[in-house]
Amino acid sequence: MTAAAVARAYGRLEVFVNMSQLTVSEMDLTSTSESVQQRQHWLVEQVLGWSGLPVVQIRPTVFMENPLFRVGFSSIAKNGSIRLPFGRAKTSPVTARDVAAVVEEILADPSPHIGRIYELTGPHSEDAAVMAAELSTALGRPVRYTDVPLQEWITDDLRPLGLPDHAFQHISTMARLHAENRYDRKADGVEQVTGRPPSGVADYVRANPSLFSL
Repeated sequence: MTAAAVARAYGRLEVFVNMSQLTVSEMDLTSTSESVQQRQHWLVEQVLGWSGLPVVQIRPTVFMENPLFRVGFSSIAKNGSIRLPFGRAKTSPVTARDVAAVVEEILADPSPHIGRIYELTGPHSEDAAVMAAELSTALGRPVRYTDVPLQEWITDDLRPLGLPDHAFQHISTMARLHAENRYDRKADGVEQVTGRPPSGVADYVRANPSLFSL
Protein backbone atom coordinates (compact mmCIF):
# COMPACT_ATOMS: atom_id res chain seq x y z
CA MET A 1 0.00 0.00 0.00
CA THR A 2 2.92 2.33 0.73
CA ALA A 3 4.41 1.40 -2.65
CA ALA A 4 1.10 2.28 -4.34
CA ALA A 5 1.00 5.68 -2.63
CA VAL A 6 4.60 6.44 -3.65
CA ALA A 7 3.94 5.30 -7.22
CA ARG A 8 0.89 7.53 -7.51
CA ALA A 9 2.77 10.52 -6.11
CA TYR A 10 5.65 9.87 -8.51
CA GLY A 11 3.23 10.20 -11.41
CA ARG A 12 5.33 8.86 -14.29
CA LEU A 13 4.59 5.15 -13.93
CA GLU A 14 4.05 2.94 -17.00
CA VAL A 15 2.84 -0.09 -15.08
CA PHE A 16 2.51 -1.43 -11.54
CA VAL A 17 2.74 -5.24 -11.64
CA ASN A 18 1.37 -6.65 -8.40
CA MET A 19 2.35 -10.16 -7.33
CA SER A 20 -0.83 -11.43 -5.72
CA GLN A 21 -2.11 -15.01 -5.30
CA LEU A 22 -4.78 -17.14 -6.97
CA THR A 23 -6.60 -17.68 -3.67
CA VAL A 24 -7.68 -14.03 -3.84
CA SER A 25 -10.22 -14.90 -6.56
CA GLU A 26 -12.19 -16.94 -4.00
CA MET A 27 -12.10 -14.30 -1.24
CA ASP A 28 -14.19 -11.35 -0.15
CA LEU A 29 -14.34 -8.94 2.77
CA THR A 30 -15.78 -11.58 5.12
CA SER A 31 -13.39 -14.45 4.25
CA THR A 32 -11.83 -15.98 7.35
CA SER A 33 -10.44 -19.38 6.34
CA GLU A 34 -7.32 -18.07 4.57
CA SER A 35 -3.94 -17.17 6.00
CA VAL A 36 -2.91 -13.70 7.14
CA GLN A 37 -0.70 -13.48 4.04
CA GLN A 38 -3.56 -14.37 1.72
CA ARG A 39 -5.83 -11.77 3.35
CA GLN A 40 -3.08 -9.17 2.86
CA HIS A 41 -2.94 -10.05 -0.84
CA TRP A 42 -6.70 -9.49 -1.08
CA LEU A 43 -6.46 -6.13 0.67
CA VAL A 44 -3.59 -4.95 -1.54
CA GLU A 45 -5.63 -5.78 -4.66
CA GLN A 46 -8.50 -3.66 -3.31
CA VAL A 47 -6.21 -0.71 -2.62
CA LEU A 48 -4.59 -0.92 -6.05
CA GLY A 49 -8.04 -1.07 -7.62
CA TRP A 50 -8.91 2.23 -5.92
CA SER A 51 -5.56 3.86 -6.68
CA GLY A 52 -6.08 4.72 -10.34
CA LEU A 53 -2.60 3.39 -11.12
CA PRO A 54 -1.87 1.39 -14.32
CA VAL A 55 -2.01 -1.98 -12.55
CA VAL A 56 -1.60 -5.56 -13.74
CA GLN A 57 -2.54 -8.25 -11.22
CA ILE A 58 -0.53 -11.48 -11.29
CA ARG A 59 -2.20 -14.33 -9.40
CA PRO A 60 -0.02 -17.44 -9.29
CA THR A 61 -1.24 -20.52 -7.51
CA VAL A 62 1.16 -22.32 -5.13
CA PHE A 63 4.76 -22.24 -6.38
CA MET A 64 6.51 -25.51 -7.08
CA GLU A 65 9.39 -24.08 -5.04
CA ASN A 66 7.15 -23.37 -2.04
CA PRO A 67 8.19 -25.01 1.27
CA LEU A 68 4.94 -26.97 1.05
CA PHE A 69 6.30 -28.95 -1.88
CA ARG A 70 9.91 -28.74 -0.79
CA VAL A 71 8.98 -30.60 2.37
CA GLY A 72 6.66 -33.00 0.55
CA PHE A 73 9.29 -33.86 -2.06
CA SER A 74 12.21 -34.11 0.38
CA SER A 75 11.39 -37.72 1.23
CA ILE A 76 11.62 -38.84 -2.41
CA ALA A 77 15.41 -39.15 -2.27
CA LYS A 78 15.25 -40.96 1.08
CA ASN A 79 12.47 -43.48 0.55
CA GLY A 80 10.78 -42.83 -2.80
CA SER A 81 7.73 -41.21 -1.27
CA ILE A 82 5.93 -37.86 -1.49
CA ARG A 83 4.65 -36.96 2.00
CA LEU A 84 1.77 -34.48 1.87
CA PRO A 85 -1.58 -34.06 3.67
CA PHE A 86 -3.67 -33.64 0.51
CA GLY A 87 -5.77 -36.81 0.46
CA ARG A 88 -7.26 -37.05 -3.04
CA ALA A 89 -7.48 -33.28 -3.49
CA LYS A 90 -6.01 -31.79 -6.65
CA THR A 91 -3.49 -29.04 -7.23
CA SER A 92 -1.65 -27.40 -10.13
CA PRO A 93 1.58 -25.79 -8.88
CA VAL A 94 3.38 -23.27 -11.06
CA THR A 95 7.14 -22.79 -11.34
CA ALA A 96 8.82 -19.56 -10.32
CA ARG A 97 10.48 -19.51 -13.74
CA ASP A 98 7.09 -19.39 -15.50
CA VAL A 99 5.84 -16.62 -13.22
CA ALA A 100 9.02 -14.61 -13.87
CA ALA A 101 8.59 -15.09 -17.63
CA VAL A 102 5.05 -13.68 -17.44
CA VAL A 103 6.22 -10.61 -15.50
CA GLU A 104 9.12 -10.11 -17.91
CA GLU A 105 6.75 -10.05 -20.90
CA ILE A 106 4.46 -7.54 -19.20
CA LEU A 107 7.31 -5.21 -18.23
CA ALA A 108 8.75 -5.35 -21.76
CA ASP A 109 5.46 -4.10 -23.28
CA PRO A 110 3.02 -2.99 -20.58
CA SER A 111 0.24 -1.28 -22.55
CA PRO A 112 -1.70 -4.39 -23.73
CA HIS A 113 -1.83 -5.70 -20.16
CA ILE A 114 -2.95 -2.67 -18.14
CA GLY A 115 -6.02 -3.48 -16.05
CA ARG A 116 -5.73 -7.21 -16.67
CA ILE A 117 -5.67 -10.07 -14.16
CA TYR A 118 -3.57 -13.12 -15.05
CA GLU A 119 -4.13 -16.35 -13.14
CA LEU A 120 -1.13 -18.67 -13.37
CA THR A 121 -1.11 -22.42 -12.78
CA GLY A 122 0.71 -25.46 -14.06
CA PRO A 123 -0.58 -27.44 -17.06
CA HIS A 124 -2.75 -29.90 -15.10
CA SER A 125 -4.78 -30.03 -11.92
CA GLU A 126 -4.07 -33.45 -10.45
CA ASP A 127 -3.93 -35.28 -7.16
CA ALA A 128 -0.69 -36.23 -5.46
CA ALA A 129 -0.95 -39.87 -6.55
CA VAL A 130 -0.95 -38.78 -10.21
CA MET A 131 1.89 -36.40 -9.43
CA ALA A 132 3.86 -39.31 -7.95
CA ALA A 133 3.35 -41.28 -11.17
CA GLU A 134 4.71 -38.33 -13.19
CA LEU A 135 7.72 -38.14 -10.89
CA SER A 136 8.29 -41.90 -11.28
CA THR A 137 8.46 -41.53 -15.05
CA ALA A 138 10.72 -38.46 -14.91
CA LEU A 139 13.11 -40.01 -12.39
CA GLY A 140 13.06 -43.53 -13.81
CA ARG A 141 12.34 -45.08 -10.43
CA PRO A 142 9.21 -45.74 -8.36
CA VAL A 143 7.71 -42.83 -6.41
CA ARG A 144 4.57 -43.29 -4.32
CA TYR A 145 2.30 -40.90 -2.50
CA THR A 146 2.02 -41.15 1.29
CA ASP A 147 -1.05 -39.29 2.55
CA VAL A 148 -0.22 -37.88 5.99
CA PRO A 149 -2.85 -36.52 8.42
CA LEU A 150 -2.74 -32.74 8.34
CA GLN A 151 -1.79 -32.09 11.96
CA GLU A 152 0.85 -34.83 11.89
CA TRP A 153 2.38 -33.31 8.77
CA ILE A 154 2.41 -29.83 10.31
CA THR A 155 4.04 -31.10 13.50
CA ASP A 156 6.51 -33.62 12.08
CA ASP A 157 7.34 -32.25 8.62
CA LEU A 158 6.70 -28.50 8.53
CA ARG A 159 7.54 -27.28 12.03
CA PRO A 160 11.15 -28.60 11.97
CA LEU A 161 11.92 -26.09 9.20
CA GLY A 162 11.89 -23.37 11.86
CA LEU A 163 9.97 -20.90 9.69
CA PRO A 164 9.03 -17.47 11.08
CA ASP A 165 5.54 -17.46 12.62
CA HIS A 166 3.99 -15.56 9.71
CA ALA A 167 5.40 -17.99 7.12
CA PHE A 168 4.53 -21.02 9.25
CA GLN A 169 0.91 -19.89 9.57
CA HIS A 170 0.72 -19.24 5.83
CA ILE A 171 2.20 -22.59 4.74
CA SER A 172 0.17 -24.63 7.24
CA THR A 173 -2.99 -22.85 6.06
CA MET A 174 -2.10 -23.61 2.45
CA ALA A 175 -1.74 -27.28 3.40
CA ARG A 176 -5.21 -27.23 4.98
CA LEU A 177 -6.74 -25.48 1.97
CA HIS A 178 -5.16 -28.06 -0.31
CA ALA A 179 -6.75 -30.84 1.74
CA GLU A 180 -10.08 -29.01 1.31
CA ASN A 181 -9.52 -29.04 -2.49
CA ARG A 182 -9.30 -25.24 -2.71
CA TYR A 183 -6.33 -25.49 -5.09
CA ASP A 184 -8.08 -27.55 -7.75
CA ARG A 185 -7.66 -24.85 -10.38
CA LYS A 186 -6.30 -24.68 -13.91
CA ALA A 187 -5.75 -21.36 -15.68
CA ASP A 188 -4.12 -20.34 -18.96
CA GLY A 189 -2.34 -17.17 -17.85
CA VAL A 190 1.18 -18.42 -18.57
CA GLU A 191 0.40 -19.38 -22.16
CA GLN A 192 -1.78 -16.30 -22.66
CA VAL A 193 1.13 -13.97 -21.89
CA THR A 194 4.22 -15.93 -22.99
CA GLY A 195 2.77 -17.91 -25.89
CA ARG A 196 3.95 -21.24 -24.48
CA PRO A 197 2.40 -23.73 -22.07
CA PRO A 198 3.51 -23.77 -18.44
CA SER A 199 6.02 -26.28 -17.10
CA GLY A 200 4.72 -29.37 -15.36
CA VAL A 201 5.99 -31.52 -12.51
CA ALA A 202 8.14 -33.65 -14.82
CA ASP A 203 9.74 -30.53 -16.31
CA TYR A 204 10.56 -29.30 -12.82
CA VAL A 205 12.23 -32.62 -11.97
CA ARG A 206 14.34 -32.55 -15.11
CA ALA A 207 15.40 -28.96 -14.37
CA ASN A 208 16.27 -29.73 -10.72
CA PRO A 209 17.57 -33.32 -10.52
CA SER A 210 19.67 -32.67 -7.41
CA LEU A 211 16.51 -32.04 -5.36
CA PHE A 212 15.39 -35.61 -5.85
CA SER A 213 18.56 -37.55 -5.15
CA LEU A 214 20.86 -37.99 -2.16
